[in-house]
Amino acid sequence: MDEPEDKGYTVKDRRHLHMSEEEKAQAREETQAQQSAPGGAAPEGSAAGAQAPPEVPLPEITLSSFILSLSSSIFMSLGIMPDPNTGKADKNLPMAKQTIDLLGLLRDKTRGNLTADEESLFDHLLYDLRMAYVREAR
Repeated sequence: MDEPEDKGYTVKDRRHLHMSEEEKAQAREETQAQQSAPGGAAPEGSAAGAQAPPEVPLPEITLSSFILSLSSSIFMSLGIMPDPNTGKADKNLPMAKQTIDLLGLLRDKTRGNLTADEESLFDHLLYDLRMAYVREAR
């Protein structure tokens, strides 16, 4: 069987799973250098000359932030808060009810495993959301 022909290129495994911290840092530096070099290769799938939007740091993911995120979508479904994409406050009561029920299910399944602050937030927010639903459903 013939040996594979040398194509003149090198493949580097950039997956961070099996890299040392030093290798990870070097890979990040190389990536940043390629992206910031003038005339460098444009990232795959982007138009030549178009720049990627600046990376916005996302908030830390916690149970409290998840609960607050779901509650925001409920307030939008109740028409209390406008949708940030459209600026309109549209009611979708079935969606609001389903998401409130989902939060209730999550509350039941996490009972006894939450901090005092998380329990308080969950219970008060769930109560407020249920009362808001009742007001809007009339």
